Amino acid sequence: MSIKLPAMGNSQILSVGSYRPKRLVPNSEIVDRIKSNDEWIEQRTGIQSRRIAGPDESVISMAQAACEQALKRAKLTIADIDTVILATISYPFQAPSAATELINVLGNPKAAAFDISAACAGFCYGVAMASDLVRAGTSKYVLVVGVEKLSDFTDPDDRATAFIFADGAGAVVIGASDKAGIGPTAWGSDADSRDAIILNPAYTEFRNAPDKGVTALGWPNISQQGQVVYRWAVFTVSKIGIKALEAAGVRPDELGAFIPHQANMRIIESMAKKIKIPESVLIADDIRVNGNTSAASIPLAMDALLDAHPELHGELALLIGYGAGLVYAAQVVELPPAP
Repeated sequence: MSIKLPAMGNSQILSVGSYRPKRLVPNSEIVDRIKSNDEWIEQRTGIQSRRIAGPDESVISMAQAACEQALKRAKLTIADIDTVILATISYPFQAPSAATELINVLGNPKAAAFDISAACAGFCYGVAMASDLVRAGTSKYVLVVGVEKLSDFTDPDDRATAFIFADGAGAVVIGASDKAGIGPTAWGSDADSRDAIILNPAYTEFRNAPDKGVTALGWPNISQQGQVVYRWAVFTVSKIGIKALEAAGVRPDELGAFIPHQANMRIIESMAKKIKIPESVLIADDIRVNGNTSAASIPLAMDALLDAHPELHGELALLIGYGAGLVYAAQVVELPPAP
């Protein structure tokens, strides 16, 4: 006797949806508090403004809005979804998960649901898992949502981070396909450098002296070593993008779009050069207007790029996520068809 497994099928992104908070905050609103100026911020990161959620906009409400738009575009209802994967680092509770709260408000409380904590790589991690679930026949339709309310965890007086992070949600529906619509995922970690980005600066002290207890951690805020992250992203993560292209059998000039995590325009431009992305390929630059939204940044950038360039529907795109951990993931995908 042996276990019988279904033949592996193919998967694709059927649709994308997004939600951006109502409030748009230009650099001019924050420069005085961090003793900076608009030119310094824009030259350093490319950011001109960012979206900041109000008190009526939560991780769950933003995720719900993005998922409902993705479902509508896929011509599905929440009842069709059997699995929900939610990527976030800004849901303020360990348990129950954000995903279980989300499926409850969406109206399908019996679906499989779980959170993943892979920071800015969380969406690509979710796409990898959803694709494998669909290909193996474990799931028929999977909702993958990246959502962050990073304004709750950003020190407004920190000159290194106050201008970077933002809020929002992006979601995709992944289902079966008659051809390969999601390529193999190249992923991994450089955990020996995990302290380069920390959600709570007291984490390192606590790890070295755990007898102090968790109460010593205080309310968390984001801290990062900017130059360390920049060098790692440009020189290490760029190679992961090349690896994902090779695994999919796709040349850079066959891409329609390059959609990396929206961390910093200098990083994005440097990565594009390292991967040898040609000028014919459109490069997502959502960070300029909407800031760094961590796990939400890739689906938000995808939706914005498709809105501005509808001819990209059905074209190939290279996705690369990377962030705290230090973790990374990349895959070539076929962008969803026009809704």
